[in-house]
Amino acid sequence: MGWENPSNEELRNILGTSKNIAVVGLSDNPGRTSYQIADIMQQNGYRIIPVNPMVNEVLGEKSYRSLKEIEEPIDIINVFRRPEHLPAIAEEAAETDCRVFWAQQGIINEDAYHYLKEREFTVIMDLCIKVVHAVLLK
Repeated sequence: MGWENPSNEELRNILGTSKNIAVVGLSDNPGRTSYQIADIMQQNGYRIIPVNPMVNEVLGEKSYRSLKEIEEPIDIINVFRRPEHLPAIAEEAAETDCRVFWAQQGIINEDAYHYLKEREFTVIMDLCIKVVHAVLLK
């Protein structure tokens, strides 16, 4: 395996200290997984910052066209895009002050992983943020 997720202790620390989650690929359709997971994370006290150029607002929050447009601090970049999109998203993430990149369950891209690790990111791939939160913080 060319990549490795952080330990459960580190994941618990990330989720326990984070407040703002930028969700790349967040849909405004309540039937979509990205919406459902972001909604649950919002209900658990996190500020959700939608990143989707196709929508204006999701979950009562203004949607941004890109990570670079977000002016407030980002603690976690949570990605709901296909694996082939991760390298471009990783490059954009590197231009932010955020240093935690979380690709949802089923999403793995080793090129993006290594690019981000070289830039001192904590990288999580192929894990659902909602499930990890429910298991480690409840």
